[in-house]
Amino acid sequence: MSTGLSGLSMRGGVIVMKSVSLFLAGTRSSKGSSAQPPVKPTKSRRKKMTEQDIAYRCSMKILEAAKRDTLFTRSEIEALYKIFRKLVTMNKTKSSQGKIKANPNAPSVIGKPANVQEGIDRIVFREILHNTFDIVAENMLMDRIFCVWDKANYGLITLEAWLHGLSLFLKGSTNKHVEFCFAVYDMNADGFITKDEMFQLLKNCLIKHPQEEDPDESVKDLVDIVMRKIDKDKDGKVSLEDFQATVDEEPLLLEAFGKCLPSERSKNTFLSTLKA
Repeated sequence: MSTGLSGLSMRGGVIVMKSVSLFLAGTRSSKGSSAQPPVKPTKSRRKKMTEQDIAYRCSMKILEAAKRDTLFTRSEIEALYKIFRKLVTMNKTKSSQGKIKANPNAPSVIGKPANVQEGIDRIVFREILHNTFDIVAENMLMDRIFCVWDKANYGLITLEAWLHGLSLFLKGSTNKHVEFCFAVYDMNADGFITKDEMFQLLKNCLIKHPQEEDPDESVKDLVDIVMRKIDKDKDGKVSLEDFQATVDEEPLLLEAFGKCLPSERSKNTFLSTLKA
């Protein structure tokens, strides 16, 4: 199976993981001292502390909401916030060099600016999936995972998306994982996985044999077989209910159209390090 990751910067991946590893090592050495959210700057210092001011105003409510809306503990949220800040700093460095931009067509959300300038971009996000969570997939599937995390279509993984996405990844129930995988495979977000979507997903993840005269025909045959297995109500498309019933019968089909969840080993390693 082709990983589709040849275009990623290996140096970037090493920098990401080194930065995260340094943070986690620091967490272990300072066990017993809880990380605190940024302190609200005074008016006299506000102009000199623009980044801290933004972090305070934009992050405090999100961190408080995360305690209620995610499955993480307070200390885990604080640790994940520090990792997020480290990754955002890397993005800002790239952005200052004109290498990344936020999505200019992102929709406006109440209480948030239409143009979000702070977050994790696609390249760093893919490196995290690959290097931290053992997710090896084609670029198209990696991009679909990014889009499902980025529910507000900002073109960046914001702090809120980071905490909610990791909560599902690391502590989500089987039903939540089913919903997530279905959303990834439902490429046009119309509530169904169609034959065409199956074809695109399987075509990109299956190994192509040189001796095959028409590889696409083999993929179409496989799509027909899978559709007969998963389409429970025989309406020619797969609904969430169809997909849920299939996974209940055969759990291995949860990632039938490509890997989009972390391995158990990577989940346990990441969580145990956060708690160290």
